[in-house]
Amino acid sequence: MSTPAESSNLMEALVSLAKRRGFIYQSSEIYGGLNGFFDYGPLGVELKRNIRDAWWRDMVHRRDDIVGLETSIIMHPKVWEASGHVAGFTDPLVDCSETKLRYRADQLYYSKFSDHDGNTLGYLVVQEAAHDELLKALDKRIQYLIFKILDREQSGGVHSELKEFTEVKPDELPLCLGPDAKKLGTLTQPRAFNMMFETNVGALKDSSSVAYLRPETAQGMFVDFRNVIDTTRVKLPFGLAQIGKSFRNEITPRNFIFRSREFEQMEMEYFIHPDADWLACHEEWLKWCQDWLKSIGLPESHLSLHEHPKEKLAFYSRRTVDIMFRYPFGVQELWGIAARSDYDLKQHQQFSGVPQTYFDEATKAKVVPHVIEPAVGVDRIFLAVLAAGYAVEDVKDEKGNVEQRTVLRLSPRIAPVKVAVLPLLKNKEQLTTRAKALYAKLKQRYAVQYDDGGAIGKRYRRQDEAGTPWCVTIDFETIEKPGDTFTLRERDSMQQRRITEAELFQLLGEQVY
Repeated sequence: MSTPAESSNLMEALVSLAKRRGFIYQSSEIYGGLNGFFDYGPLGVELKRNIRDAWWRDMVHRRDDIVGLETSIIMHPKVWEASGHVAGFTDPLVDCSETKLRYRADQLYYSKFSDHDGNTLGYLVVQEAAHDELLKALDKRIQYLIFKILDREQSGGVHSELKEFTEVKPDELPLCLGPDAKKLGTLTQPRAFNMMFETNVGALKDSSSVAYLRPETAQGMFVDFRNVIDTTRVKLPFGLAQIGKSFRNEITPRNFIFRSREFEQMEMEYFIHPDADWLACHEEWLKWCQDWLKSIGLPESHLSLHEHPKEKLAFYSRRTVDIMFRYPFGVQELWGIAARSDYDLKQHQQFSGVPQTYFDEATKAKVVPHVIEPAVGVDRIFLAVLAAGYAVEDVKDEKGNVEQRTVLRLSPRIAPVKVAVLPLLKNKEQLTTRAKALYAKLKQRYAVQYDDGGAIGKRYRRQDEAGTPWCVTIDFETIEKPGDTFTLRERDSMQQRRITEAELFQLLGEQVY
């Protein structure tokens, strides 16, 4: 029976698997690591590359209306003034004077706790988590308040509904019990914290040399808008796509690679005529993104939509809808699709003095296009496919004994290794010679592994854990019987069948696209 672990247990299992199988390592681990930064190991870098390549093929190569860009990580600082990042790219920061920990106020929730007479005893503050985990954390804080701080012998009281800590009032702070605090009143009032990483360009280190590591890839595409329309034959509507690193000095990096300080984005800016039906275009891209996620193996049951309420939209946004994914730590944003109007191009036109217009042949007029922006993080997709594909199952070994296997059900499109070639025995030259010949031919086109270490059952388990869709075993039937067939073992069903080399290449051609 398949038993995908839940909540914190699943998250712990994924982190363990990621390290054990060479998907993800903590950056600078031998020095104790650096919070919010990660390295991708041999299997991880292949999975990540496959996600990027699949997106690029479908977004750029298989469409006629989108071209690619690669812009620099460090740009002129006025880019970020124009975009509003210098003045407004902030998160609400909260400090705890007791523990010296820092929190994002919009990731904290608090609840008033009162006795049965209505007297306020304190405000319990907990960190954002899945609903059940949030309530457990709240109950623990209540117990700590009653028995440790108030020194009462019996519990009892009522708590209010949880609210975002951004709504906390100054007169409530002295009675707030922080998520990790042992005393009341240790949290500060939320204050703005700019998340851009600052650096200096050139030999001097002064205000004139200040620059920033980009916090998003989008602005590079807006800045190059004129270059693209002047040097190519693009016509509205058209898109600019980019994959690249971005950097945000997150107050509290958390949930493994979900929220980190260095991450990779896949963004596309789709430029449309100001008079075009922007809502229909937005809906089309929303559907495209959902379909693409399903094409790489994310189950529809894990996906949902969240429409940003009008009162919470950025002032320039007409509409923003997030595709949400059910992660082990709760339902969180995976892919945002925003209708950004013409704000960005007009801002850069104003700050640079260079027109950001498009000449419309039909009306013989210059217009500033509007933009639909689907933006997604590679790392978040990476974590999503791990979470959706991970399972622990009870299976029978060759002798009929029940054992557990860990399996990653990754789509063949993105699996790090497409096929593992396994000689049945490593000390039989006829078997290894044929296996190495097939391996050499396969690796000209696909990422494959040659594995001859240990019993065949253990090798299957290793490949299951790595997410390899198929194993090909070169056995005695291969060399003794006509037809030159191999045993093909399918990862998910564990079913086995005979297959020829030509049929194997046909299977891969159909499934790995």
